[in-house]
Amino acid sequence: QSVRQAGADAEKLAAAQAQQAELRQQLDSRNFAADALANLAVVEAELKKLGYDSAAHDSARQQVAELHHFEDEARALAHAGERIAQETKRLERDRARHTRLTEQAAADQTKIAELEQETAEFAGLSARLNEASRQLDEFQREYRFAQEKVGAAKQKLSHIAYLSKSRSKQDDKLQQVRESLGIFRELQTAFGKKGVQALLIESAIPEIENEANAILSRMTDGRMNIRFETQREAVSSDSTIETLDILISDEAGTRDYELYSGGEAFRINFAIRIAISKVLARRAGARLQTLMIDEGFGTQDAQGRERLVEAINVIQNDFEKLIVITHIDELKDAFPVRIDVWKTPDGSQIAIR
Repeated sequence: QSVRQAGADAEKLAAAQAQQAELRQQLDSRNFAADALANLAVVEAELKKLGYDSAAHDSARQQVAELHHFEDEARALAHAGERIAQETKRLERDRARHTRLTEQAAADQTKIAELEQETAEFAGLSARLNEASRQLDEFQREYRFAQEKVGAAKQKLSHIAYLSKSRSKQDDKLQQVRESLGIFRELQTAFGKKGVQALLIESAIPEIENEANAILSRMTDGRMNIRFETQREAVSSDSTIETLDILISDEAGTRDYELYSGGEAFRINFAIRIAISKVLARRAGARLQTLMIDEGFGTQDAQGRERLVEAINVIQNDFEKLIVITHIDELKDAFPVRIDVWKTPDGSQIAIR
């Protein structure tokens, strides 16, 4: 295959060399571009007729180049001439305008002189006008101030007239209020501590005192006694004052309530409360139906509890129902009827024994 390829390449080379030889022969014999060669021959013949000189042509070109700046200067000169003409016309216009302005300035100067003369004549008048304007402003301020004072005075007069008309009504109301105040003060005194209350207390105190001492005597074997005082002497004067003091005495004498033990204080409270209840019931024309004592034995010793039970038994006939609530076991059998209440997982249970 390489041999065949080399043979083919040799044939191509021989063909190319033959074509090269043919082209060189055409160039040497000028056997190409016949039309162009004919035209060239015509041009060369015409040039010979004209007597064309290339050296003269180059010299002319050089002179044209050297003289080219004169053309630019000629154009600049022509332009300068046009500018001179324009500036000449403008100068003439400015001179005419200057003449007009000079004439106008002279006329204005004359007018200024006339106005200065008139101003001098009116200077005094302007000063008088300013003074008159100032006085007018002052008079207007005084007038407005006077109007404000007149308005305020009228308002005061109107208010005084209203007060004068309503004074008689207010005097009548004041008299009514004074009369009502007197009545209310009398009622205050009547229903106060020194009035009806004092009378009721004074009338009920002996009865309450007797009832309380009867009960307290049974609970203490007659060792304690209660006394109510409704009056005592004033410290700062010789007069007496209304009061309600509870004086408690035993075998040791009279002492304040706070100095008694808890058991003693409970007995005192019990006796006074039962006495007040009984007196109020009698005065109301009724009976006390129920007496309830809730945990009133905790502060009592054994003897005090026994006496308290005895006191309750003594007054039990005064009540339809007497209920004692207690957690002390030794007191549960002190009364004929007992209601036991205890808790279970299913709720509270109750039994009457």
